[in-house]
Amino acid sequence: MLPLTCTFASANQNEKKHSLNMLEKTKLILKRSAARLRSVIADSQYSDSKLRNAVNAAVIPYPANQKRDVEGLLRVDKKFRTYGPEDQKREYHKRPHIEAVYSFLKTQYSLSINKVRGVRNVASYALYSLLCLVLNREAAENIRRHDKAISPTYFNT
Repeated sequence: MLPLTCTFASANQNEKKHSLNMLEKTKLILKRSAARLRSVIADSQYSDSKLRNAVNAAVIPYPANQKRDVEGLLRVDKKFRTYGPEDQKREYHKRPHIEAVYSFLKTQYSLSINKVRGVRNVASYALYSLLCLVLNREAAENIRRHDKAISPTYFNT
């Protein structure tokens, strides 16, 4: 799983504010490659009617303070147990794959310990990390060594 789009903003801005913009960018990229967006999977922080209405299938759990006592809604408790329709629960369990990409970027490409300040500098640093991830994955696919896709040092010369 690889990121298709990314957005950078200062830490004091809510991520939900940028989610519709990222969704539109993703739709454009998929349209150019003749692919389609099947669903959007996000955590409850992104629970917003605008985001839900922008896609055909949104797998976003409702937080406890929204739509109480309504049956058939996806909910996640503090221990990350899911409750609700089985098809949404099955889709929501794909979220750890996305979190694994973030974790990989933080550990293997030092994204968590960058020494730069400012949105512009952090964005440049993060984009280089994403580029390394994508190029590494592409190189592994080209030589048919899928096991080397997670090795940042294999292609060093």
